[in-house]
Amino acid sequence: MKTLLHVKSSVFGDDGKSAQLADRLIKRWLQQNPDGRVVVRDLVAEPIAHFDMQTIAALSAEAEQRSPEQQAIAALSDQLIAEVKEADVLVLAAPMYNFAVPSQLKAWFDQIAKNGVTFRYTEQGPVGLLQDRPVYVLATRGGQYRDAGLDFQVPWIKLILGFVGLNQVEVVYAEGLNMAGAEGVIEQARAELDALTLS
Repeated sequence: MKTLLHVKSSVFGDDGKSAQLADRLIKRWLQQNPDGRVVVRDLVAEPIAHFDMQTIAALSAEAEQRSPEQQAIAALSDQLIAEVKEADVLVLAAPMYNFAVPSQLKAWFDQIAKNGVTFRYTEQGPVGLLQDRPVYVLATRGGQYRDAGLDFQVPWIKLILGFVGLNQVEVVYAEGLNMAGAEGVIEQARAELDALTLS
């Protein structure tokens, strides 16, 4: 049975454009994988704490030396990483807020980028340890950034995905959602989704 991990980060929940595009993509995937399993990690409904000294101390400590509070922090990180490892396909619904990814999505990445588990440092530089698999990124934005030299969202997402070993990244853009012609933008994104060859 194949598994798809859907990571949601829109503060608008299911009404967000990224969530709606993800839903369309996942329905297509389920048509091709009728026995497939979808795991949803909703970062807004179930927020992950942002990095602080307590989190770093918990993740850095040896397992047998962790306090009960640190054990809970480490357990969440392990669970998030396990969800990625168990998924055959990842779908990241990623709106742009103030030129970057939602802070909720950044917090998720901070938990899954774990030295010695999902990446390691070598003399030649960092090496991702996750087995590569398809990742579909649905990048929604209110303005036009992709061709204006102002896209700090998708390059960063690709960078950190590659950092942990995930390099099969397909991006579908929906730009200008707060501008005239937004419905046409959504229709174009839907058409691109429908044309994707899904794994």
